Amino acid sequence: MKREKVLKHLRRHGCVLSRESKKHTIIWNPVAKRGAAVPRHNEIKDILVMVICKELEIPLPGKE
Repeated sequence: MKREKVLKHLRRHGCVLSRESKKHTIIWNPVAKRGAAVPRHNEIKDILVMVICKELEIPLPGKE
């Protein structure tokens, strides 16, 4: 899945950008008080998207 599509999905569910680093973007879910690292690749594997969504306690893309 494209990185921009993943970030858009995360923002749609209330997640915000916490900070940027060289290799990852740290995303924070203020409702669940949980954070996750999103790699800065153009393509992110679907299994990793599932892990990120689970860490942030939001639904998977396409499963809303």
